[in-house]
Amino acid sequence: MPPGIMTLAADKAALSPANTGFMLICTALVMLMTPALAFFYGGMVRVKSVLNMLMMSFISLGIVTVLWVLYGFGLAFGQDNGGFLGWSGDFAGLSGIGLTELWGTTTIPVYVFAVFQLMFAVITPALISGALADRVKFTAWALFIALWATVVYFPVAHWVWAEGGWLFDLGVIDFAGGTAVHINAGAAALGVIFVVGKRIGFKKDPMRPHSLPLVMLGAGLLWFGWFGFNAGSWLNNDDGVGAVAFVNTQVATAAAMLGWLAYEKLRHGSFTTLGAASGAVAGLVAITPACGAVSPLGAIAVGAIAGVLCAMAVGLKYRFGYDDSLDVVGVHLVGGVSGSLLIGLFATGGVQSDAKGLFYGGGLEQLGKQAVGVVCVLLYSLVVSFVLAKIIDLVMGFRVSEDEEVAGVDQAAHAETAYDFGGTGGGAVARPGAGAGAAPARATAPASGKTSASGKTSASGKEKKVDA
Repeated sequence: MPPGIMTLAADKAALSPANTGFMLICTALVMLMTPALAFFYGGMVRVKSVLNMLMMSFISLGIVTVLWVLYGFGLAFGQDNGGFLGWSGDFAGLSGIGLTELWGTTTIPVYVFAVFQLMFAVITPALISGALADRVKFTAWALFIALWATVVYFPVAHWVWAEGGWLFDLGVIDFAGGTAVHINAGAAALGVIFVVGKRIGFKKDPMRPHSLPLVMLGAGLLWFGWFGFNAGSWLNNDDGVGAVAFVNTQVATAAAMLGWLAYEKLRHGSFTTLGAASGAVAGLVAITPACGAVSPLGAIAVGAIAGVLCAMAVGLKYRFGYDDSLDVVGVHLVGGVSGSLLIGLFATGGVQSDAKGLFYGGGLEQLGKQAVGVVCVLLYSLVVSFVLAKIIDLVMGFRVSEDEEVAGVDQAAHAETAYDFGGTGGGAVARPGAGAGAAPARATAPASGKTSASGKTSASGKEKKVDA
């Protein structure tokens, strides 16, 4: 976030229609990232959990939006109280904000800044959901989102981005969310995993993605939305900093994808679509804190390093036995840590601030500041998330029953399935050879046996099993 978030005594500029429009577009792009994440995660799970995975992201749009309006914006960006939490009565319910009141020394309305930051608050808990695929109660997850946003995300956002926040005042650079979003979510995922435990069949049964096209679609939409995430975080388009952030976002993502694929080819012998999508997301994560601090050449280094490190990290769950279902720890925690620390090496001092990294003559000072931010956010989120998950587990149980997990969380939680393998809508089966516009035949079993989902009848009279 830029210095423009500081509420200084300096004269405020007039409202800029150009910057306001630009920020509204960026806000819409960031909003799109949560459904994109749902597709990305949804494609990686098995058929029986697709809808639940989608809903675990979508429910965040509902819960966090309401909490943000009621008190979240005030806690995150209100008047500082001791460096750890904010509060402003005018922000409660967004009821005391003037129609054209500007945010700090920027040229955009407070309302625009508030809704832009809301989208960050929405996607952060949604990121955690990928670590818990296939096995948690939807009601418990919804409660966790509400508690976690209140106790973890809102305070950490204040530390990192608000005037008076202790990490902000320390000089920790986090342009768009390496600590507040990705390390925060990755550490929280690890804390909840320790409470929820492993999926049934972990390390024994194949748990392959059911739809790699969905994964690629989600990754592509995330890449698209991330331009608003990063470039918009400068809150204006007047001085070229946002343009550098935009360029660095593209460059680092490309480099990370190539780095992941190169590692994958050397380690496993193949270039996979899942690797390409995961590498791209790793690059997006790593450049998020650094996009306003490094040059495009530095962005290549940040992306390539993060791509390889995250590709290596996703295998750690098998070595250490924690079930991070969709590699939230391996990608978001490791990618966030990598990008945040690499600022201490590659910051040029010529983009968002004059802080320089080690390779640009700045010594180890900025690296030390970055390390403090990384460690403090990681530990706080890990411990508090573990405690919140443990309380929920003791009160109502966090995990579905074994039978529900085996049968599929979609049916247990949502009474729906993602795909109709039985034919059209109500289970009707089309006649063999009928055209696309023909009316479906009633699904009646012939005398010789039962009709299968494919419309064919087995000689033995038993229905052929369709492997979903």
